[in-house]
Amino acid sequence: MAERFGDYQSEIYLRGLAGTKPPFTTDLASLDTVAARSLTPETFAYIAGGAGSGATMRSNRAAFEKWKIVPRLLTNATERDLSTTVLGTELSAPVLLAPIGAQSIMHPDAELATARAAASFGLPMILSTAGSRTIEEVAEASPVAPRWFQLYWPNDPDVCASILDRARRAGYSVLVVTLDTWTLAWRPRDLDKAYLPFLRGEGVATPLSDPAFRARLPKPPEEDLAAALLLWTAIFSGTDFGWDQLSFLRDRWPGPIVLKGVQHVDDARRAADAGMDGIVVSNHGGRQVDGALGALEALPPIVRAVGSRIEVLFDSGVRNGADVIKALSLGAKAVLFGRPYAYGLALDGEEGVRHVLRCLLADLDITLGLSGHRTPHEVSPSVLHRS
Repeated sequence: MAERFGDYQSEIYLRGLAGTKPPFTTDLASLDTVAARSLTPETFAYIAGGAGSGATMRSNRAAFEKWKIVPRLLTNATERDLSTTVLGTELSAPVLLAPIGAQSIMHPDAELATARAAASFGLPMILSTAGSRTIEEVAEASPVAPRWFQLYWPNDPDVCASILDRARRAGYSVLVVTLDTWTLAWRPRDLDKAYLPFLRGEGVATPLSDPAFRARLPKPPEEDLAAALLLWTAIFSGTDFGWDQLSFLRDRWPGPIVLKGVQHVDDARRAADAGMDGIVVSNHGGRQVDGALGALEALPPIVRAVGSRIEVLFDSGVRNGADVIKALSLGAKAVLFGRPYAYGLALDGEEGVRHVLRCLLADLDITLGLSGHRTPHEVSPSVLHRS
């Protein structure tokens, strides 16, 4: 039987009769304001900031606002089922937790808390290469949950192969390769504070625990962290690969491979031609190229070009259930959900992430029904009107 995510609304109102309110706001679009009071200025700027002037972040939200949902009536939408399957992974809803690195700066439990919260809903957390906990530790925290792994592609082939092998052995089924962040963008909010968590030893658990990486060091990271971080910088940033090098990953990963950061139709076609299994239409939440196209604007032409050949996912700017419906209607198979859960983690650890996810899923469930649909598979461009 499908889970009734919308029941969280009734639960909140009933608890209110006993004087109990939600732990923090149910308005996920305003979580940044709430979280800012709990985080250090440096940490908040790192999570909330974007490239340059922040124009791309604003464009992401503006792209959603251009599309309006047109509800239908008398469609027998009382009972709904949000479940779907993406690249062989069964999901309770078309939502995945986007890869976010250095989660220890948000809460001491870091990715372990996020993984447990995601698992409780049957949703994959896409573990970042830049995680604060190792591949194996996160797998142990959610032993029966679906797991995907995100790769920041290192320029050392042995280190890359070692990390992929660890992820495969730990039960991660899908590889998500982020291609738009081979070097950091100009991010004034971080630069003004001279703050990058990785150079302070946060978000480097996977490379520092990797045998191939450690073999490159004269001393273990525990004895000389500064030297290890310099090597991390040299191996994990500054190298832009070519399309012909995707075969290296294909030869070393037996499961589906998804390319994240696609915004141009021609790149989507090249991903399909290269034998990739999926793509994520994304501009990294506005964190990489200032003045770029809002990600949702890029979605429809890409779906038209390759949607029948590979699975198309969407990321960047998702804040509520209506956003999910709009992305699905425009052809995305599922969405990646990012910053709001990071704020939930900062506010209340695992329970904070659970609250954020319950809000998103309840909103999605209710809005799907009120728009006249019973499953995510029923939505299409006909659901929307472009203003």
